[in-house]
Formats: sequence, C-alpha cells, structure tokens
Amino acid sequence: MTTATRRGIVAVVTALILLALGIGVGVVVGDALGIRTEPAAPMQSVATSVAQVTDAVPPPEIAELDVPATERVGVAVDELLDAVGDATERAGEASLTVTLLPTLRPETSDAYTLEGDATALRVTALSENGATRAIYDLAAAVRAGDPITDLIGEHESSRLPLRMTDLGAVGVTPDPAEWEAGTDYSHASKAFADVFQPKAPYIDEAALAEAYEDYDGFLRHSLANGFNAVAFPGFVEFVTFDDAPGGPVYADGDDHRDKALALREAFAPFWERADELGLKVFLRTDMLALTGPLEEHLIDRYGSLDTENPEFWQTYTAGLDELYEAVPALDGVLIRIGEAGPVYDVGGWDYYSALEVTTVDAVRAMLEAFAGQAEASDREVIFRTWSVGVGAVGDMHTNADSYEAVLGGIDSPALIVSTKYTLGDFYTWLPLNDTLEQGSQRRMVEFQSRREFENYGAFPNDLGAEYQWALQQLLAANDRIEGVWVWTQDGGPWRAGPMTLYLKAGFWQLYELNTQLASALARDPSADVADVTAAWAREWFSDDPATVEPIATAMAQSREAIAQGMYIQPFADQRVFAIGLEPPPMMWIFEWDILTGDSAVLDVMYAIARDSEGGVEGAISGGAEAVAAAESMRETVAATDASTWRSPEMREAFLATLDYELDTLRLLDAYRAMILHQGEWHDTLSPDAYAAWDADRAAYEALAAEHLEAYEGDLDYPAFNLTAAQLGVERAERDQPMAWFARVLLALAVAWMVIGILAARTRLVRRPGAAAARASWIASTRPWRARESTLGMLDLDRWLLLVIPAALLVATRAVQTSFLSWTHLAVVLGAWLAFALVVRLFVGRRSPWPVIAAVGGVVVLRCIVTLVALSFTGPGGYWFAFWTDPVLRSVYIAVAFALFVWVFVAGGWALSAQVGARRATGYVLSGVGAGLLVPALVVGAIGLETALSAWNDELGLLPWGLARILGITTYLEIPAETPWVAAGFGAVLLGIGVLLALPWRRRGATASV
Repeated sequence: MTTATRRGIVAVVTALILLALGIGVGVVVGDALGIRTEPAAPMQSVATSVAQVTDAVPPPEIAELDVPATERVGVAVDELLDAVGDATERAGEASLTVTLLPTLRPETSDAYTLEGDATALRVTALSENGATRAIYDLAAAVRAGDPITDLIGEHESSRLPLRMTDLGAVGVTPDPAEWEAGTDYSHASKAFADVFQPKAPYIDEAALAEAYEDYDGFLRHSLANGFNAVAFPGFVEFVTFDDAPGGPVYADGDDHRDKALALREAFAPFWERADELGLKVFLRTDMLALTGPLEEHLIDRYGSLDTENPEFWQTYTAGLDELYEAVPALDGVLIRIGEAGPVYDVGGWDYYSALEVTTVDAVRAMLEAFAGQAEASDREVIFRTWSVGVGAVGDMHTNADSYEAVLGGIDSPALIVSTKYTLGDFYTWLPLNDTLEQGSQRRMVEFQSRREFENYGAFPNDLGAEYQWALQQLLAANDRIEGVWVWTQDGGPWRAGPMTLYLKAGFWQLYELNTQLASALARDPSADVADVTAAWAREWFSDDPATVEPIATAMAQSREAIAQGMYIQPFADQRVFAIGLEPPPMMWIFEWDILTGDSAVLDVMYAIARDSEGGVEGAISGGAEAVAAAESMRETVAATDASTWRSPEMREAFLATLDYELDTLRLLDAYRAMILHQGEWHDTLSPDAYAAWDADRAAYEALAAEHLEAYEGDLDYPAFNLTAAQLGVERAERDQPMAWFARVLLALAVAWMVIGILAARTRLVRRPGAAAARASWIASTRPWRARESTLGMLDLDRWLLLVIPAALLVATRAVQTSFLSWTHLAVVLGAWLAFALVVRLFVGRRSPWPVIAAVGGVVVLRCIVTLVALSFTGPGGYWFAFWTDPVLRSVYIAVAFALFVWVFVAGGWALSAQVGARRATGYVLSGVGAGLLVPALVVGAIGLETALSAWNDELGLLPWGLARILGITTYLEIPAETPWVAAGFGAVLLGIGVLLALPWRRRGATASV
C-alpha cells in the first residue's frame, strides 16, 4: 500500500469519525433542547350565563339592635349599617336580634338560622362565626338589592372553613413615580416601607398609625367578602433568635435584635386586631429567610446551609416558639421554597431569601420540624407546593409522582398544603392541577384575582365559571380540601403594569369580582356565579337593572376576549416542553407585558399552529374572534344610560378599560398574523406567505404606533412593551436581503472551490488566483499535500489564499447575524484571530502558507455549509429549521461539527510535514487554547449574563425579556463561573500545546560546548 493510499484511508476514516461525533453532538443538542409537545386537557368551566336582573329591593332601616357586645359583632353590624346607608332608598324599619346559643363544647361552625320577617329578624347561632356570618350575609343581600327576607331559613356551615386572603395593598404607597418607567419587575411589594426606619427607633410612628388604619379597613372589607384568615409578610424580621441552639444569633450591639423587638412591638397590634375580629394570621415567608448574622450562625454551627440536616431547622422553630410566646394572636406560618432571591428582596435591609431547600430530603426535614413545632404549640404550618424549577422537587407542583415523593407519609394534623388550582401558574388554557386530588394532607386551593399574566387585571376577566368548575371537580376528588387562598393583589411584579392597588388606587373594582366569586364559591361551590356577578355590578356601578344586566353580559364575554386574544389557542392548549422546562401557554407575551420577537418561541409556536386541526389560518382567526368579543363588550356597556351609573367616573373607567383592551387586542391580532405568516414563509418558501407577512407587518407597525401614542406613559392603562417585537420585525425585514447576500456568497465560494478542483487537473492553474484556489482545495481535502500545493505561488495567490477565506468567514458571519450582532462577530473573529496569531508565532521562519491553505480551505467549506442554510429565507429560515426540524438540525450540526474539527486536524496535518506530528499537534492545541481563552476571559470580565444578554438582544433567539426579568443564566441554570471554567480549560490546552510544541531534547544527548 502506497503512502498516498494509506493517508487517504486515514483521512476518510477520520472524516467518518468526525461525522459520527457530529451526529452524536446533534443528538445531544436535540436532547438538551427537548422540544416536544403533548396533548393537554385545558381547564373547563360551567356554562356561562347572565342573571335575570330585577329592580333593587330597598332595605329597611335597622331601627333596633340586640346583638352580643363584642368587637367582632360590632364590626359586622357596622358593615350592615353601611350597606343600608349606601342604598339609594330605604323602605320601612326592622329590628335585628342575634342570639348565641349555649353549647357544651367550643363551636367553630359558621352555621346559623334566620327567622322572622321584614320587620323583625332573629339570628341564632352556636358560635360567633355563625352570628357574624349572618350579619355579613344580610349586608351582602342589601348591597345586591335582594330582599333580606330571602335569607330566612337554616344555613349550613360553609363548605370550606378556611378562606384566606393576601394582604392586598396594605402599607403600599401609591407613588406614581414608581410606576412611570414600567420596567420595575421586582416582586417586592415594599409594604410598610414608610414605616421602617434604618436607625433607632426603627419605626415611624405616624406612618405606622396610617398603615394600621389602612390595615383595619382591609380587614373589615375582607370580612365582608367572607374571608377569615390573612397572610402577613415577614418572619425573621420579628425574631431575636435569643434562644436558638448555639445562640444567641445576634451579638451584643447588633442592631438586628433591636430591630426585631421594635418591629414586633409595632406589628403585634396588627395581628391582635385580626384575632379580635376572628381572622387567623399566618406569617408568610420564603425559606430560607436570612439575615447576614443568621446565615453566618447557621454556617458556623452546621458547616453550611445544610437544609437536609433535621437539627438545622431547630434555629427556625426556636424563632417560632419565641414569636408565639410573645404574640399569642399568631396562628401559624406559611412557607414557600420555590422562588427566592434578589427579585423578592427589599434593598437597604439585611433581610433576604435564598434558594437552598432544593432536595426531597431537605423539604421533608423542614416540614417535619415545622409541623412538629406547630403541633407542640397548637399552631398550623401552611406549605406551598410552588417549587417551580428548584432541584429534585422542582415539579412537585404539577407532577403527582414528585408530590408523593416529597410529601408522602408526612401526615401531621398541623400541616396544610397549598397549591394553585392550575397545572402551573395562573394562565388560561392550563389543565386543572390534579396534584390537588391526591395526598393525605389537609389541602388549600390558591386563586388569583388580579391575573398578573393577563395584564394585571386591567381587562375585564370574569373567572367565576372556571373557578366553580375547578372547585367542584377538586372537592369531588379530594375530601381533604378545606380552604382557599385568594390573592387580591399579589403575584408578579408590583410596579411593571397599571398602578392598581387594591382598595386604594386605580380600577381595582374590576378584579374585585374574582375575589368575591372565589369567596362565595368557597362557602358554597354550587352558588350561582351569574348572581354573584350581577350583585358585584350592582354594588359598584348601578342599581338600574338596565345597566347591571349589560355589565354582567359584557363580563360573560370577557373570558373569550382574554382566552383568544392573549393566547394563540393551538399553542396554548398543548403542553410544550423545551430546555428541560415547561414554558407557559402564553409565551409570545413574555412575562408580563413584553411582546416577544425571538425565534425560539415564535417558530415553535408556528410549527404547533401549522400542525393543529385548523392550521395557520385557524390560529390567526382567534385574534379576530377576540376583537369581536371586545367590540361587543364595549358596545354593550356604552349603550347604557350614563345617568343610571353610581358615578360618571366609574362609567368612564369601565369604558376606558374596554377601549384599552380593544386597542391591545387589535394590536395582538395584527402581530399574531404577522408572526405566523412569517413562519409560513420560512416553512414553505411561498411568495404568497411572504406577501401576507409584509401586509401584516405594515398593519402591525401602524397599530403599534397608535398604541404607543395612546398609552405610553399612562399609569392606569400602560402601553405594552414592544421593544422586543420591533427588534424581531427589523430582523425579519432583513431576511430576504440576507438570503440574496447568502446566495451571492455561496456562488462565489462554490466557484472558488470549483476553480480549485479544475485547476488541480488542468492548465487553469496558470490563471491568476487559480493556484491559490487549487492549493485551498488540495490542502483542505488532502492536508498532507498542503506544502507541495503552495510551492511556487505568486504573491497574489498567497494573499488570495489568506484573504478569500478570511473575507468569506467575516461575510458569512455578518450575513448569519443580519449585520446586527457585532458581539457575535467580535467573539467569533476574536477567537479565530487568537488561534491564527498563536499558530503563526510558533511557525516562525518556516513557511506559513501550508497551514493557511489547509485551514483556509476548510473554512471555505464550512462557510459553504452555513451559506446553503442561509440561502433559502435568510437567518430567519436558518433558525426556523434549527428550532422546528430535528432532522435538518441534526444533519446540519453533524456536517458543521465535522468540518469545524477538520479545520484543526487539517491544520495540524499540514504542519506535521514541517515540524513533525507532535509539534504540529502542539501548535494547533496552543492555537485552540488561545482561541478559547481570550474570548472566555473577556466574557468573564464583562459578566456572563451581560454578555449573553447583549448577544441575545442582537440575534433574538430567546425572549428579550428573559435578561430583564429572570436572567438568561438563572432561567437556563448556567453557572455564572462558566466563562472562567472555559478560560481555565483553554489555558490547560494552551499549556499542553506549548509543551508539545517545544523541541524536546533527545535522551542521552549532551550539551554542546
């Protein structure tokens, strides 16, 4: 076998091995992306209806009261008298007698009996719970315009005895300056920020008094709505940890202790007031909740934040013992482990949270400790299953097996497990959360009134029919469900959307409906949701049936407008998985108001819509349906007589919110059509699809300009953030020109290689430049002949041998990024430059042209592969195939990877003829190490998150909002030290390469004298 034949066989085998490795890389990339879908069973609802609204029945004046002389009953009576006083007219007089019947044991049921007639009402109950419920029911009937005599009869105990609310907007200052930018995505409410002071005495007494009045009003309102528990934020802020194991935690002179005592003294009256009014108080905290000294104490004592160690939790349970002894009014603690960190922390205060409870053993150790403490202290602990994305317990919120792995066997009577009713976050189209149907623990169901992902409750959004169906299904499946937790304000960023603050700012009455619905259904899951909606409309807007009924009719249409307008149904009603995560069903509106323009989301969304029953046009039609629903709602409400409304301001607010919704849905309708037709063009190459996209683009841009002009800077109705969408439009507009650039470059690159092929066997080699093309072809495919192929070349050919591949590389990368990503170019070209300089330095006085010919030739081949992919519909089409076509993606990665590695194999092979195989390998490894080291150091110095964000902004691969809200590295769980690890690996390669590249003295050789 000749040397040439042997080398050829080795080259073929090497190429096959590289292709096999490339196929493996393609499989790994596909697995890492994990893009797949599976059918889902979207949330259902009971049949939607509109109540028959009749004239309001005037209530009687309450002329005589005979009720127990307790503060709790007195506050309930205040609500009844206020309701009667707020009625537009009254008829007659009535007396009210409330009697508490004697019992042999404490009674907690809120059952009661109402007897008498319109002039004399008599309430009998076994407990104060029943007595106050009766009075609040009478007040609700008055506000609904119903005859109070309709309540006469026996009333069984509420179906769910625990009905908890968040803290609303208590203690939150409605400062317009904090909402103006619209880009504050912090989840911190900043409640009581005006009360806290950084220095002694730590409390602003005037602000505290104002906050107490705010709080008292919220409690009264919540009681009237039927709630009997409240979640109050904070825990470690109120604890001195004097009795902690190994304590005290705070050293003498540490102001954390003084702050804890001051805060506890300030807020104990808040908790005692709730207790006085019959509401339970649960301190709401993330775990781990920390201060600087507390973290140091835990690490000193346990060696680390060892959350799997049962003894670790004794510090926290000792803190609860301390709190419960100091303030007996507290009823327990509510714990979340799934979200923590800076987005939830308040700047300037050394109280923070950390994601450390991330394993099954850690959760179980924590719950056993807290439950044991709760049992011993006659308190309760509520544990939320909202653990999304956190380690091994990351999917216990949505996965029945994970739920059982974490909570199975923990059966403490003091433990209540709280879970959102949706299989994920509070989105439309998600299935019912079936983990609420399992478990031996006591359970609570979470609802959100101000739907954060559906524009923060700024659009009409009547969730009653859905709530009722969900509760009825869950209660039929699990008799251990005993409560609800309704979020009246909380969830998501506080200051990125409209400035609506519950009971104090903005059009909060709009989402008050969902609060009232959730409470009514918790008391009676068979309640008529249409009646509740009509009662809400009568309470806040009008007594006139001719106005109440149209408002109720509009609200009955509100879900269609939301479900079709803010979601693309074929995508939303599937369970989609990607990158080890389950993206939410909205995605094209990225949390929370950012209209996204990234290829990953939009291309996958198109592919799912294409393959759905209605296809692309069916998916587009949902936008028009939503607009039609919103138009109907607007026309229905606008047709009401303005004089029948309680106030002109309320009517104006209602119409304004419908105008805002209609404008937004029209914008979304145009954008939906544009992105789906764009995907269709990339998919089919159809000129008609391109023309449709172009028309949609013009329509969208016109509507976007109108939307921004109308609502940008509006605190009540803020414009959507269209930055990412506009970036996507700008990239899409360049796709066709980039495709033509790619075709021209492809033709030139192929011509260069064809000339090289022909010149290798014909006299064409004598033409100017042909020798360079010949050397490029030969050296790239048979690098052992690189040296001979470059002998005798003219200067022009040598320069072409260098310039052609370099220019083609720059041009290809520029086209691939639509001339928009200088970050990408800088990293790629910087790496190549570092490689080239190091190799050139080692080559020294030897001829560099063989390695230039080999490397340059393979670079041309590698560029040809990329240009082929870009030549159809430009960079957009390139990424479309990457995200949606696994076969094309795998083939492309296999060939591209093989050619990329062949660059270095060919370069080393070409050098080996000059310096030997070992030193040639060293030259190449040194170059590769430098090519990795230099960009990694730069990225590390800049910061990985900053670098990735800049790169993603220019290429638009992942949601633009990812960096602004969650952080790309956080969301994808990329360690922040990754560039330093890469730099270290590059340094190792560089070091090994240098050792191999240096001349080695032969064993036994003597030094010359």
